[in-house]
Amino acid sequence: MAYYECVFIARQDISATQVEELTENFSKIINDEGGKVALVESWGLRSLAYRIKKNRKGHYVMMHLDAPASAIHEMERQMGISENVLRQLTIKIDEFPEGPSVMMRANTRDDRPRRPFGGDARPAREERPAPSSDVATAAPAVAEKGESA
Repeated sequence: MAYYECVFIARQDISATQVEELTENFSKIINDEGGKVALVESWGLRSLAYRIKKNRKGHYVMMHLDAPASAIHEMERQMGISENVLRQLTIKIDEFPEGPSVMMRANTRDDRPRRPFGGDARPAREERPAPSSDVATAAPAVAEKGESA
């Protein structure tokens, strides 16, 4: 069997429990066809880049699947029939990535450097370097060229 990653977007006006039911239905299809669902991540209600079927937001769900191609085709067919699924994308991957997905890691934001406590991180005016004299002398030379032309 092959490894797949499937992300689908459900309509914004359905509840989170209905999204979980959709996910369970798609997982059941995979299990009935002889595959297994390795991971399910719900990314929550997010804004869409553009309107899709009059929706500006959607519930995002990602699933890692270890299933035969026939199971994937059946799941995609059911997603196409469902009126609650706006978009779906299933890709074949070599192996499942370790740890949480990038979307789930983005909420921690521990990789960013922290600003110093106590307000503005910029140095005071006295500590800033003075402008170099090259910039001050270059500006009048450009103005003189413009007048002579």
